Amino acid sequence: MKSFLTLECLSKKFPGKKKESDYVVFDDISYTIEEGEFVCIIGHSGCGKSTILNVLAGLDQPSTGYISMDGKEVIGSSLDRGVVFQNYSLLPWLSALKNVTFGVKARFPKKSKIEVQEHSLKYLEMVGLGENVHKKPSELSGGMRQRVSIARAFATHPKLLLLDEPFGALDALTRGNIQDELIKIWSETKQTVFMITHDVDEAILLADKIILMSNGPGACIAEEVIVNIPRPRQRGKVIDDPGYYKIRKHLIKFLVERSSDFTGDKVRKTPLTVDPTKIT
Repeated sequence: MKSFLTLECLSKKFPGKKKESDYVVFDDISYTIEEGEFVCIIGHSGCGKSTILNVLAGLDQPSTGYISMDGKEVIGSSLDRGVVFQNYSLLPWLSALKNVTFGVKARFPKKSKIEVQEHSLKYLEMVGLGENVHKKPSELSGGMRQRVSIARAFATHPKLLLLDEPFGALDALTRGNIQDELIKIWSETKQTVFMITHDVDEAILLADKIILMSNGPGACIAEEVIVNIPRPRQRGKVIDDPGYYKIRKHLIKFLVERSSDFTGDKVRKTPLTVDPTKIT
C-alpha cells in the first residue's frame, strides 16, 4: 500500500558565489505521510523547514528528488494543496466572507452563489467569526485574520494542508484559542496536515508525529517522534497524560543537545522512529 505523501531523496541547493561551493539547505530527505495524519516539523532556523513546505506547496522546486501525493507527482501549485502563512495573506479589499468565497469558488466552480456562501459561512462559524463575516481585514484583530486564513484553507478541502508557523505572531491566549479551533475542524475533516512550528507544546498538542530536523546547512530528518497521547486532546488536560513530559523532554533534549550531531557520516537518510513514552 502506497503512502499518501512521499518525499524521495529530496535536496535543495543554492549556487555558491564564484569559487564557493553550493549551499546545501537539506540533503537526501526521504519521508512518508499517511492520509489524515497531522505532522509537525521542528528544528532550528536554517534547517530548511520552510523550504520543504514551499516545495510541497509547489512554490519552489527541489534541486534533486521526487514528491508524490495521492499517486501523482507534485509539480507546481495546486488547489489540492492549501497553505496558511504566518502573515495572514488576505485580500485587504475583501470582507472576511469574500476572502473565503474567493477560494471556494475557485475550488468548486460548479457550486451556485448561494452554495458557495453557505459553505464559506460554515467554516467561518467554525472558527468563531460568525458575527464578523462582513468586516474587512483592517477591521479585524491579528487572531481574527488568522482565523479567516484557516477557514479559507479548510473550506477549499485541500488534500494536503500546509501551515507555516500560523500562530507565531500571536499572543499566548489567542494562540491557544485558535489551536482549539484548529483541532475542532481537523477532527471533523481529517485532512492531512503538515505544520511548521517552533513551539514544542504546540506540536505535542496537535500532532500524530513530530519530525525533528538536524541543524543546517545540509540538514536531514534525524527523528520521527510518535505522539501516542489519546485524542481528543485538550490544552488544559493534555499535560496530565503520563507520556506528555517524556515526549516534551525528548524534544527539548534533541533541540538543545543533539540537533547539531547529524553531520558528515552521521547524516540520516532514513529517520529514526522514536516513541518517548516507551523509554524508561
